[in-house]
Order: sequence, then structure tokens, then C-alpha cells
Amino acid sequence: MLAWYASYGRDLPWRKTRDPYAILVSEVLSHQTQITRVLPVYERLLGRYPSVQALAQAPLADVKAITDPLGYKIRGKWLHTAALRVADRGGVFPRTIEELRRLPGVGRYTAGAVMSFAHHRDAPVLDTNVARLLRRHFGVAVSARARTRQLWDLAATVIPRGQGYRINQALIDLGALICRSRAPRCNECPLRRSCVLRANIRQGSRQPLPD
Repeated sequence: MLAWYASYGRDLPWRKTRDPYAILVSEVLSHQTQITRVLPVYERLLGRYPSVQALAQAPLADVKAITDPLGYKIRGKWLHTAALRVADRGGVFPRTIEELRRLPGVGRYTAGAVMSFAHHRDAPVLDTNVARLLRRHFGVAVSARARTRQLWDLAATVIPRGQGYRINQALIDLGALICRSRAPRCNECPLRRSCVLRANIRQGSRQPLPD
């Protein structure tokens, strides 16, 4: 999977920084939003407010004028309030999952993403794409509540020690580009030989495709 990611991983601007501020912005903007729509807003917001202190000093209305066109209009307020809280800490971002989750709009996934992508910790991430990939690959078929717990456990288990950054980025891209909700490209998947879903399909299973 890491070899696949090295060749086919997406070239995204927030993958060229370890600044937790920039990574938090990317994650909040990407929530339930296509990356193609996020990119220009991310560039505009970071171009105008290049640091967490700059965002904290900005009028909320100006921040929302940039973020609101993406929809889900609470995210501008989340980012602004988070910036105010970090600025109150001298501009130092929290460095634990628990502290990050105290910031507005930061759930378990976003906290894990900041820990993994900014601080290079082996923190699991479980967005829609990663959850779908893990569910299909490992054949997870339990109740919704138990499934969520199991998927978070799997997301942590599949990270080799010290490889959280690359594995998590690879999982996200593999889910987005290959293990898609519709028309998955199974023949191009680097995990095809060990995938439970692909094995079932090849055996003629008529079960509906897990999304």
C-alpha cells in the first residue's frame, strides 16, 4: 500500500506542511466536501490568514465570507474560535488527542489527523473513505455501534510503528480513489489479494456491495 501511495497519492498542499494550523484548516474545510471545492478556499484562507494568530485577529464575518460558500457554514466559526483559543495559549497547538478535542469542531477523526499529519504520531484516522476500505477489506459485518468501535481498533492496528503519517494518507487516498463507494477499482487495488470483499465477489456472492 505504501508503494502504491508513493506512486499514486494525491498531491495536496496540506501534505507539504507540518503546521497544525494549516492541517486543521484543511480538515475542517474538507468535512463532507469534495477536495476540488476545498482547494481554492484553503489557498484563499491561508493566503489571507497564514498563521493561527492572524486568523484569531480577523473579524469572524471576514472568515465566514471565505468559508461559507463551501456550505456547512458553522465551520468558519469553528476555525475562528479554535484560533482564538490557540492564540490564548501563545499560538501553541495542543499536542494530545484529548486537548485537541476540546477545540470546537474537532472530533476524534480531526484530532487524529492533526496528531498524525502535523505531529507525526501513530494516531488512527477514520473518515468515510477509510471506514469503507477497512469494512470491505476485513469483512466487518456487525451492528453499527460495534462496527464503529471495531473499525477504530482496526485503524489503529494497521499502523506499523512510526508509519502513522504515510499509512493514514495511503488509506485515505486508497479509499477515495480505488475503494470507491460506487464502482470500486478492485483490479487496481494493492490490497486485492487479501480483501474479503473481492474474494466474495470472485466466489459469486450476491450480497449488496457495502458502501
